[in-house]
Formats: sequence, structure tokens, C-alpha cells
Amino acid sequence: MIGDFKGKHILHGNQFSNEDLDKIMNVADEFEQGLEKGQTYDLMKGKILAALFFEPSTRTRLSFESAMLSLGGGVISVASAATSSAAKGESIGDTALTVSQYAHVMVMRHPEIGSAAEAASVATVPVINAGDGAGQHPTQALLDAYTIKKEIGALDGITVSLVGDLKYGRTVHALVELLSLYDIGLRLVSPASLKMPADIVERLKQKGMEIVETENLVEAAAESDLMYVTRIQKERFSDIKDYEKIKGVYVIDEALLEKAKKGVVIMHPLPRVDEISESVDSYEGAAYFRQVRNGVYVRMALLALVLGIK
Repeated sequence: MIGDFKGKHILHGNQFSNEDLDKIMNVADEFEQGLEKGQTYDLMKGKILAALFFEPSTRTRLSFESAMLSLGGGVISVASAATSSAAKGESIGDTALTVSQYAHVMVMRHPEIGSAAEAASVATVPVINAGDGAGQHPTQALLDAYTIKKEIGALDGITVSLVGDLKYGRTVHALVELLSLYDIGLRLVSPASLKMPADIVERLKQKGMEIVETENLVEAAAESDLMYVTRIQKERFSDIKDYEKIKGVYVIDEALLEKAKKGVVIMHPLPRVDEISESVDSYEGAAYFRQVRNGVYVRMALLALVLGIK
């Protein structure tokens, strides 16, 4: 439990309570309503966000920068490892200590699991994990939970299917931690080689979650109120032949939707490759671009909370 967010690091999906989620969602909704009405904010006037992205990013980086600018703050950034002193061999700790001198809050994406926690152990400002390799992506999970609540109306009493790369997918690793706080039935749909790590599944079962692991997408779709689809991550495979064997194994298209539960909501953290047909974009329940927009509101809320503005 975080409780009071001020000065706290955001590192892992398991650090939140139901009360924490309610607080984040309420503040996010406040900002959403304000922006929709054309309201401008200067809550972060004089505050600086450092965006450190040592792995590629479009949505996470830009939505954090958009969130800070929308709050009236400023942004400094590192766009890739090649343009930072990491290319010279600087440690994560030294980078964190250095950047702490320039900014009031730090957002970091890095290819190593545990990198954000390492930075947080020495940083003198709040650190927000924007993805640590195949580890965690807690702010994505928060915006996903916010999206689910908006799209379906509740987080309790629903069935959710997570589809695709559940082994390396940091978005789903974080999301299941939040889903475990609610009465949710979980379908884990993946090839055998990309199953959710056993330790995560066991922990969720110990929390009382109803979990079904399957390779059958059609059956899962017929039972699900929401399908959360992920791409097969080519960059996580050491042998490209292993990737080629399973890429495109699951595709959400119009034919699949005809067999799915009526009104099923489709989400995706993006980018997509071939796992959701573009023909699905016009489907009313296709929520993935609304999901992208929600990222700005949720990240505005997180920045305001960790800096004690809200």
C-alpha cells in the first residue's frame, strides 16, 4: 500500500491497494473532465520531469511528456541509450543521482529487469518505472485499469482474457497484480512457450483468483467481457527461428469477433503488428486508441500525486 503518494516511487504493480487505485482514478477523472472542458493547469509550474528512455517508446514517453506539459511543468529527456552517458558505461545509480540534480521527478525505461528499483534506491526524487525489460510496467497497468472501468463500468464480476506474450510481457505482469485486487475471472491465452511465469500464476491463485490457462483463443473469447491482446515481442527472442514459429498465432479479426461474447471489449498496449486486424478498428468495443488517451490522464494523476500537488 502506498497511502500517501507524496515522494514515493512507482515501481511495481503489486504496491497498490484498492484505495490507492480509487484515488488515482478519481484524480485522473478530474483531469480528464478538466481537459475535455478546455481547462488549463499550472499546478506544475517550476517543476521538471526527466524522461529517461533507454529502450524505444512512443506512447509511454510522449504521454508522460504530454501529462507534464498539460500540468504546466517542463520536460528534459534522454531519447535513447546511445545519446546518454550509458553509452560510456555510466551506471544506473550514477545516472539516477545525476538526474536527481536536474529534475523533480524521474520516469525511466530500461532493458534490465530491476533497473527502476536500482535507480530508486539512490535517487533523491520520485522514480516512476516506465518499463524495466520483461519485468514491470505499472503505469501501463494503471491506465489499463482506468480504461477497463470506463469501458465496462466496473472492475468486479467480469472475465478478462490476456492474450499473446504472457512470458515476457511486462504490461500483463503488472496488470494482473491490479486485477487480483478485484473479483475477476482470468483466462491466460498463450502458446506453451510464452505462458505466464509460474510464480506469478501461483501467487494469483493464492490470492483466490479463478484462473484458466489455455491455448484456445476462440473458447476464451466466448467467455470474456474483455480481451487484452499483446504482440509477440520479436526483440525478446534470442533465436529468430523461435519467433517465426509462433508469430501471428493469435489474430483478432471480424471472424473471431463473431465467435466472441457479444460486446466484448478489445484492448492492446500497442504497438500492434498483426495480432489485431485493422478492420477491427471500427468495432465499437475496440478500445485501444481510447486506452492511449487515458494514459495522459492517469500519468497526470500520478505526477500530481507523487509530487504532492494532489
